[in-house]
Amino acid sequence: MGHVLEKSYIHKEKRQTKRPFVLASVMLAMFMGAIEATIVSTAMPVIVGELGGFSLYSWVFSSYLLMNAVTVLIYGKLSDLFGRKPIIIIGIIIFLIGSILCGFASSMTMLIIFRLIQGLGAGAVLPIATTIVGDIYTIEERAKIQGYLSSVWGISAVMGPAIGGLLVEYASWHYVFWVNIPLGILAIFGIVKFLHEDIEKKKPQIDYLGTILLTVSISILMLVLVEGGTRWAWTSPIAISLFVISFIAFVFFVFQEKRAPEPLMPFNIWKVRSILIANIASLTTGVMLIGISSFLPAFVQGVMERSPIVAGFTLTTMSIGWPLAAWSAGRLLLKVGFRTTSILGGVFLIVGSIMFATLTPEGGPLWAASGSFLVGAGMGLTLTSFIVSIQSTVEWQQRGIATASNMFMRNLGNTIGAALLGGILNNRMMHYFRENGHSDSKDLSIDSTNILLNEDERNKLAGGLKVLLQDGLTFSLQSVYYTVLIFAIVSFILVLLLPKKDQNSAI
Repeated sequence: MGHVLEKSYIHKEKRQTKRPFVLASVMLAMFMGAIEATIVSTAMPVIVGELGGFSLYSWVFSSYLLMNAVTVLIYGKLSDLFGRKPIIIIGIIIFLIGSILCGFASSMTMLIIFRLIQGLGAGAVLPIATTIVGDIYTIEERAKIQGYLSSVWGISAVMGPAIGGLLVEYASWHYVFWVNIPLGILAIFGIVKFLHEDIEKKKPQIDYLGTILLTVSISILMLVLVEGGTRWAWTSPIAISLFVISFIAFVFFVFQEKRAPEPLMPFNIWKVRSILIANIASLTTGVMLIGISSFLPAFVQGVMERSPIVAGFTLTTMSIGWPLAAWSAGRLLLKVGFRTTSILGGVFLIVGSIMFATLTPEGGPLWAASGSFLVGAGMGLTLTSFIVSIQSTVEWQQRGIATASNMFMRNLGNTIGAALLGGILNNRMMHYFRENGHSDSKDLSIDSTNILLNEDERNKLAGGLKVLLQDGLTFSLQSVYYTVLIFAIVSFILVLLLPKKDQNSAI
């Protein structure tokens, strides 16, 4: 019955919606978010070099990802109630407002606050765009179209770091945020004009309490992961108390979702084994993704002493490997199934992570770029498999929240990863300074690493201090990438637990 309704809906959409133009508009909206990620990662060393506050480095990513992670479920639920069109438009508008404000930031604190606004809008863009494609294309077509969507990451990967590098070197880092404005306006125009929905709108029953509890739980967890081991000892009363509060808030969230008439996270979809494993695996890959993309440019620029453009190149290869693998996944899914395709992706993730764990300054940007490519290929194979599998398992009425649940878990992984790995980076750097006799030095701290990211100031450093800072950053990042490797292994184990037969029946 579910498939009959789905086909009826698709045919109705074919008569009303101009699919090629909608696909182009959706890809443009996704491109806006994708190019933002690559540009900001490339420009962050320069931004920190100008604004200062290296200890807040991970918060620039964490604040954006926090709002993204929390709101993605809300937008997914609202899209099931009111349709995809109004929700994605609202998300794009909020994202553009945040982008404009980020460009005007004059301190790291302001930038972090404005990134919260940007993340508030971004929570709607990727999941709703992916859901729209699931609505207007058949199950057989989705595997192929997912390859097209993933090509967005490849294009943004080539253009993003190059544009970001050129802007920070020859103009100003402020423009890396403002480049989104024309893209967002065009995406809104295309969606308004060409996407037509015939949805039976329901009276909203928004789960406000669930939203508050989830926000509190994630925010407190992120705070203690970033500051634990640096500002507070892991076993200190404040760190333990925050962990307990975060856990209690999450437990109440689970109880709330079971009793809410329109839950923010309907747990019935998690009863399907393939969805459960895909979502948990997406969390682990989210941790990996943020760990590599956030800190690699700082290593290439600060330790290898390469330009922002070269640093961007090492990330570009990840986003080239991603769409190539996703395009291949679209064909592999129909031939060998979700599980085999995901296992192949898991292998790529492990091999790429091993390359990062063994990364040294002597290895040069090419070694880093090769590791990025392999990780990107692994992401393309696994995440494409997860999305197509999930969308073909549920009916239209739950496709928005089902897609959003997977995006939520990946975003949650990004949020936890930015906080956890940022905390590990800061902790290991302070440990390195103490081990080398600088624990009581008033003129040396984590923020001293800012100097490495500014070429002029770096060249003024005394030889011994420069080597100390570079060795400290190398030592710290190796700990980060060993952690990334652990998450890659966990992801592979989870993929092995996927059911051998694909589940394509609606719940």
